[in-house]
Amino acid sequence: MDKMWAGRFEKATDKVADDFNSSIHFDKKMYKQDIRGSMEHANMLCKVGILTEEELGKIYSGLSGILEDLNSGELEFDMNAEDIHMFVEAELTKRIGDIGKKLHTARSRNDQVALDLRLYMRDEVFEIITLLKKLIASTLGVAKNNTRTIMPGYTHLQRAQPITFAHHLLAYCMMLLRDVSRLYDAVLRMNYSPLGSCALAGTTYPTDRDMVAEALNFDGVTMNSIDGVSDRDYCVELEAAFAIIMMHLSRFSEEIILWSSWEFKFIELDDAYTTGSSIMPQKKNPDMAELVRGKTGRVYGDLMATLTMLKGIPLAYNKDMQEDKEAIFDSVETVKKCLTVFIPMIETMKPIPENMYAASKKGFINATDLADYLTKRGVPFRTSYKIVGTIVGKCVKEGKTLDEITLDEYKEYSEVFGPDLYDEISLESCVGKRISKGSTGYESVDEQIRYVESQL
Repeated sequence: MDKMWAGRFEKATDKVADDFNSSIHFDKKMYKQDIRGSMEHANMLCKVGILTEEELGKIYSGLSGILEDLNSGELEFDMNAEDIHMFVEAELTKRIGDIGKKLHTARSRNDQVALDLRLYMRDEVFEIITLLKKLIASTLGVAKNNTRTIMPGYTHLQRAQPITFAHHLLAYCMMLLRDVSRLYDAVLRMNYSPLGSCALAGTTYPTDRDMVAEALNFDGVTMNSIDGVSDRDYCVELEAAFAIIMMHLSRFSEEIILWSSWEFKFIELDDAYTTGSSIMPQKKNPDMAELVRGKTGRVYGDLMATLTMLKGIPLAYNKDMQEDKEAIFDSVETVKKCLTVFIPMIETMKPIPENMYAASKKGFINATDLADYLTKRGVPFRTSYKIVGTIVGKCVKEGKTLDEITLDEYKEYSEVFGPDLYDEISLESCVGKRISKGSTGYESVDEQIRYVESQL
């Protein structure tokens, strides 16, 4: 295939250099967006008198045929083409003749690729948002079935206070809702058409950029042509949002891995989302969760690769910017794959409430409530804290829990203690008394469920 810039050069590009320079093997992903953008560009060229109606018809027919043939697999990508733009233009010219060469009037590959990438990312982001909402709904479904399932809440991975399993899962729902919000915000800033910026300085032709932007569902056009072709902020912003999504999935994965271990056994993962061992027949490994945790670093790397690529290049377009696509494409594919496997893994996991409750009975996670019992009866909190700490120390030495200490023993530490203390430090009471907004209390958790449902 002849290069579009071949007239300037007396010799062909070295084959190794040509392969090194080519991007068709990865930017072919954007063929639908490239063709769609070209169709609207042709419409605009006809409107301003650069193309005739007959020429527009032939270009439109040719592009539609290419799209149909690529979708069906009848047409294969030519790996000798430098990029997706050159492939489509060459194929169009092959099909309709020299009229196809008029399509590139009043645009450059610089603004063309900027357009394609924005269109592609917009499509992919909304797919990811759909997956995130499905994961939120799946997690919410498990939460709604476990609003009375008591488990230990942790700080420093030490048992801290009793909570409900629903309350814990709803924390991830809140994280994922923020992820959805971040993606919507990023799209708002990305959703401006760079087409018409041309190489960097605009064009002498009487084009109508707003017409193309409106046809492609953009909110407007980029207001500076240099920025239009050199801006990749949206790639960085989306990769950062993807990295945060993966961080959330990784934290969730870590807990699933812990919860499914014999040391915790709070949940049982479905066989479909675990693997066995080649040597240990008893093993049931949470490999899907482990892979999600591992792939998080990959998405972090994509973000850092893009930031590093962009940090030292002057305006406007530089070939370095070809490196944006593999990183952003990898981020997209990784996030989508992880979400796709995560959703059914959550839907099919089985909580084991009795194990959660048994774990809650240990670790003195009702100690704060015992201190509150004294404080509510006039004992200063710091004094209450010290008294309860001393009692816990006694329990540790004697191998007892707080509800196994007799009332007479309690009174040795404070006459304020009465028989009602046992109700106060029951796990059900410890959870139910949490009345502050956002807490683990039953009414609060129900309110959180209603909030997540309203956001979905």
